[in-house]
Amino acid sequence: MSKPFTETGARRAVLPPTSSIGTTTTGSVPAWRRIAGLPPVIFVALFTVVLVAGITGALPDTMLAGFAVTLLFGGLLAWIGNLVPVVRDFGLPTILCTFAPALVAFAGVMPESFRTVVGNFVDGYGFLDFFVIAIIVGSVLGMPRALLMKAGPRFIVPLVGCLAATFLIVGAVGAVLGFGLLEAILFIAAPIMAGGLGLGAVPMADMYAQRLGGDSADFMGDLMSAVVLANIVCILIGGVYNGMGRRRKQLFVGFNGNGQLLRIEGRRDELTMPPKLDSAAFAALGVGLAIASTLFVLGQVLGAFLPALHPYAWTIIAAVIVKLFGLFPARLEESATAWGDLIGAFLVPALLVGVSLTFIDIEEVLASLANPAFIPLTVITVIVATLTSGALGWAVKMNFLEAAITPGLVMADTGGSGDVAVLSAAGRMHLMPFAALTNRVGGVLVLFVTSLLATLLA
Repeated sequence: MSKPFTETGARRAVLPPTSSIGTTTTGSVPAWRRIAGLPPVIFVALFTVVLVAGITGALPDTMLAGFAVTLLFGGLLAWIGNLVPVVRDFGLPTILCTFAPALVAFAGVMPESFRTVVGNFVDGYGFLDFFVIAIIVGSVLGMPRALLMKAGPRFIVPLVGCLAATFLIVGAVGAVLGFGLLEAILFIAAPIMAGGLGLGAVPMADMYAQRLGGDSADFMGDLMSAVVLANIVCILIGGVYNGMGRRRKQLFVGFNGNGQLLRIEGRRDELTMPPKLDSAAFAALGVGLAIASTLFVLGQVLGAFLPALHPYAWTIIAAVIVKLFGLFPARLEESATAWGDLIGAFLVPALLVGVSLTFIDIEEVLASLANPAFIPLTVITVIVATLTSGALGWAVKMNFLEAAITPGLVMADTGGSGDVAVLSAAGRMHLMPFAALTNRVGGVLVLFVTSLLATLLA
């Protein structure tokens, strides 16, 4: 690896993403003595300021206020989750950050201004794009070129295979349980496996309404509930995989890659992720931000003219082209990687809190639980997706756990935000480029198949 970016400027530590969120330390101070990176007394003071502002209605609806609420709330939940031995290795901090805020809001004990500010922050001001693009671009440009070339073609096998197996098996189980073969595919498997709401519940609700009559809102609750419940199952399984991986046990050859996607012959330094830099200059981080944001804009432009693919997918393609053809010098690639590492190390809890308050509706989840077949079919969908993806990935020289996570689990979560939660719980955030590409390419394929199957609805 070439020397790190060395423009003039003070250097500060850029901590790499950890396997469990919120576990980074400052100097020699143990992680449990820091809440969101702050001494407890200072954290309480800052949290009190934000809480009082929310209760009194003085919390401004701005990007900075969104950062304040999500960073502090997320830091507190991650700190609590990391205090619990053993369970923290199985994704407890991620689970708390993802669902506790939605439950608190559902219970009516959260200031309404929190939800308004965070909703605008995540969706309106583009914090989700800010986070995901930094991770994608940093991961792609920080990935060895040989790994990128050898992983791509193999990735198609588990992606398509797990979709076909999931539709067939869930449909068959749905028929046995009396839910209906076609109904199980269209109302359970399809929205879950679409890799997000944009290519899942939202367009599917409109398709079903056109075929069966009524309004798309009549179908949205059931479809959203399947997606959200599946996302919960994905996070839990991701945490289990993380716990298994941290114990480094090999149940069979190629079971656990310890974060490495492939198990093929070649120079080890070409097929493994390079070590992260311990520090990066402020100027390098600024360059990384410029590269990530510009590739995001390029993805938006391409998506506007070629809407067959989501702008995220175009951003990934642009970053892959830059990497494969060596269009940037190594120091610029390292800058983009350092920026992605910084975002992944410190902002995961904030993003999960924002997603929880913005997108997760506890009432819709609870309403769908009345059907006794709903939960088993949803759980089966996720299990079949992850196991078949892992098995097919293993067959084409991928490691089982890594293939079971992506494309397996990330096909069944809620898309960009779900990818963050699942990969964080699984301790494999660096697989974000493959996760995002899975959501977009797989989502388009699912939507196409669903549009054909929807014509069979009575």
